[in-house]
Amino acid sequence: MASLGLFSGTKCVNVRFRLPYYTQWGQSLVVCGSEPVLGAWNVKKGLLLSPVHEGDELLWCGTIAIPKDFESEYNYYVVDDNRNVLRSEMGKKRKLLLPEGIQDGILVELHDLWLIGADALSFTSAFKDVIFRTRSTLKVERHLGLIKNRLDNEDSVIVHFKICCPNIEQDTSIYVIGSSFKLGQWKIDSGLKLSYSGQSIWHVDCVLPKSHFPLKYKYCKYRDAGNFSLETGATRDLSLESSNAKLRYVVRSDGMMRETPWRGAGVAIPMFSIRSETDLGVGEFLDLKLLVDWAVESGFHLIQLLPINDTSVHGMWWDSYPYSSLSVCALHPLYLRVHALSENIPQDIKVEIEKAKEQLDGKVVDYEATMATKLAIAKKVFAQEKELILNSSSFQEFLSENEDWLKPYAAFCFLRDFFETSDHSQWGRFSYFSKEKLEKLVSKDSLHYDVISFHYYIQYHLHLQLSEAADYAREQGVILKGDLPIGVDRNSVDTWVYPDLFRMNTSTGAPPDYFDKNGQNWGFPTYNWEEMSKDNYAWWRARLTQMAKYFTAYRIDHILGFFRIWELPEHAVTGLVGKFRPSIPLSQEELEREGVWDFDRLSKPYIQQQFLQDKFGVSWPVIASTFMNEYQKNQYEFKDDSNTEKKIASKLRSLSDKSLLENENKTRIDLFDLLRNVVLIRDPEDPGKFYPRFNLEDTSSFQDLDEHSKNVLKKLYYDYYFHRQENLWRQNALKTLPALLNSSDMLACGEDLGLIPSCVHPVMQELGLIGLRIQRMPNEPDLEFGIPSQYDYMTVCAPSCHDCSTMRAWWEEDEERRRRYFKTVVSSDMLPPDRCVSEIAHFIIKQHVDAPSMWAIFPLQDLLALKEKYTTRPAAEETINDPTNPKHYWRFRVHVTLESLIKDDELITTIKDLVRGSGRSYPGGHTEIQAKQELSFSSTQKQPVANEKEKISVISQGTPQKDLLAVR
Repeated sequence: MASLGLFSGTKCVNVRFRLPYYTQWGQSLVVCGSEPVLGAWNVKKGLLLSPVHEGDELLWCGTIAIPKDFESEYNYYVVDDNRNVLRSEMGKKRKLLLPEGIQDGILVELHDLWLIGADALSFTSAFKDVIFRTRSTLKVERHLGLIKNRLDNEDSVIVHFKICCPNIEQDTSIYVIGSSFKLGQWKIDSGLKLSYSGQSIWHVDCVLPKSHFPLKYKYCKYRDAGNFSLETGATRDLSLESSNAKLRYVVRSDGMMRETPWRGAGVAIPMFSIRSETDLGVGEFLDLKLLVDWAVESGFHLIQLLPINDTSVHGMWWDSYPYSSLSVCALHPLYLRVHALSENIPQDIKVEIEKAKEQLDGKVVDYEATMATKLAIAKKVFAQEKELILNSSSFQEFLSENEDWLKPYAAFCFLRDFFETSDHSQWGRFSYFSKEKLEKLVSKDSLHYDVISFHYYIQYHLHLQLSEAADYAREQGVILKGDLPIGVDRNSVDTWVYPDLFRMNTSTGAPPDYFDKNGQNWGFPTYNWEEMSKDNYAWWRARLTQMAKYFTAYRIDHILGFFRIWELPEHAVTGLVGKFRPSIPLSQEELEREGVWDFDRLSKPYIQQQFLQDKFGVSWPVIASTFMNEYQKNQYEFKDDSNTEKKIASKLRSLSDKSLLENENKTRIDLFDLLRNVVLIRDPEDPGKFYPRFNLEDTSSFQDLDEHSKNVLKKLYYDYYFHRQENLWRQNALKTLPALLNSSDMLACGEDLGLIPSCVHPVMQELGLIGLRIQRMPNEPDLEFGIPSQYDYMTVCAPSCHDCSTMRAWWEEDEERRRRYFKTVVSSDMLPPDRCVSEIAHFIIKQHVDAPSMWAIFPLQDLLALKEKYTTRPAAEETINDPTNPKHYWRFRVHVTLESLIKDDELITTIKDLVRGSGRSYPGGHTEIQAKQELSFSSTQKQPVANEKEKISVISQGTPQKDLLAVR
């Protein structure tokens, strides 16, 4: 018992915490709360629990004495021997509130279950405010803790049953039934009805004789129409293991009601790819209202977009890359509907808009022309109404709420245009940001205030238009899902204002994978996580708060970056020669102990004359003399002006005598290969530390080593990439990811494709993060094609995504692969069709909607493949991105308008039948129960069942009969 002295002279109640939880050696559980007796949120001062075995369960228990009017929030934590937090519960904080009229000296037991991230999903805005929005009108019948029951005698105990059930239809009640006659002895109509206490929680008190324990019970739903459904899984068990005669009150917190899990479907399309009869050359925020209408008709609860932040860094088509943000808060002017800026647009501007619509209504997005046209028109409208708008209360409120990011953004845009570059290191005295300089720049008295306020004006209208679309989506039961890029452009507002938060001498990317054998270099600076942690990740929290104004769900781009990032030197062009940050390097001492000592040989490009002859043929002497020095006979090293990828690329471009090069691109690739012909990468900040080069066995530098060195380096390589870092990366993710998840109530999904460390999925499961599954990129190393029917519930499944070819293009790219798919997945030895005909598209899409995944989300291009009419365009033209090309032009536009799609009843019926037939929820309808799916909403695993009878939810039509038995 803890802290009795705190309440000396006060009549107390003893509260015993009880939590089943399996720990590893060296781990313990602590309960910590808002009041001093529970540590005042200092885990090191919380109540340390003790382990007790009860059958096969490991229970953690601890007791405190508190006054009867005591109230506190609390949560459980897993700690090490020094009380350092290893793991904490997710979701809302628990509340400890004693019932009114409770007697002095009695024992209250709190029977809790550990809260994982998935338990909190129903409280995200996606479910609370969109999917279950119409179910939030339930009347709160009585508040928790105001319970006045009196016990009949000392051989009885009050059990306070408490269950969370967010997915409940109108006119539905919750009952608890069980083995005691007080719980109906399994008769549903004699069960105990629960009351609604708010926030999806239902509860009831029951006075039970102690002789009725151990107690078995379950919860069930009852609708006024006479329908019953019993929760799935094994019966719940309640034992009174305490021998204390003063145990008179048990609070049984049973977590989530176990029922067929909610599943939904959605459509994915970049904002710029949408086409409507109203848009001006590109999809616009107000077009989302039409897309919502089509989604509702087609049975979709979700629309997924790519990033929509301003990317206007270069002032050219390179800015079409949506993952290179100029500002993580500013919206992109590209998506502005200019003819909605005012109700009083002059006729000449209306004519200009109509003419521009015709000119820009192309097959693909003309990024530069569209941006220039929209901004030119917006400036004319702004000149007409700036006084009216800027002085309005609505605008002033917007400016006040957003000035922390809006003022720096407007100042940055002004300086970018004034200096004709976004490289803020070239801005003279403005290169270094300060609040004093900012206030002078944005002062209303400055000569350029019209320019500054124009950027305010554009962001204000973008906010109004996106908010209108977002509100409409919520009202229609459709989730808008945004995209959170892993990086920001190195020449961005954020790196200017917060330079300490970024490692500007580095670049982010990805190691070689499915997309590119040379890896990817995204060009973003890596994050200085140590600096970010000093203010509890305020930059991230502000970013997510801003995003949550419009979205109710989001995708975390490259979630692996929150475990570790693939860090490259700034001078790299490709993504091959990098290292993970953070990671534990190989020390010089460690290598020497293993008999590896020639560090210059291993870490510098290994270039023999024979390699030059093999790569460049008769041109090798010219190439060698231009780019290299011969430092030993037949052994070469790069010159100082050619010893990085960027230097090589620059030198090749500047060569005056191009006749020396047969093919500049091939020469660059071959020189890059030689430059990367290393086994170890020396840490530029600590020359005594090394990192094994990715795929080091593929290098001739490795192949020319002695067998002992090869074996040692292979062992160290495997350890570095697959074992050495696991605990470090896990701890890193558990520091950084909760800062994101706790800064908004949006539903979070993580893009977890590529080389996945073993720590990733357990952490995602613990935090309630939904993963991504693409059938052609399975997580299982022994599979060529994923098996949708075996996906976990906590996943989004999709046949393709924006970073790969569409379903049609993938089908038509590779004949042999197509045959393997037909044999393996379709189970047919027949020759597959050359084209992805509608029957094939239907088969693949049905596989995905039928999957156990919480979400099945389909690129719009893949859905259009269901109808032959929409497949006349070459499939390759529907691909959004080519990850192997860092200068890819993001310009795909759907070739059919939303207005036309809304009128296509045949396609809509086909899609909705697929969604409805799969048992997924759809707007305006109810989920069709699938008896075979018994996944808990709060778990990625199927619940155990006690017998065959418990595999089926009990549903009866009409009035319940007197002796209807649910379970025996």
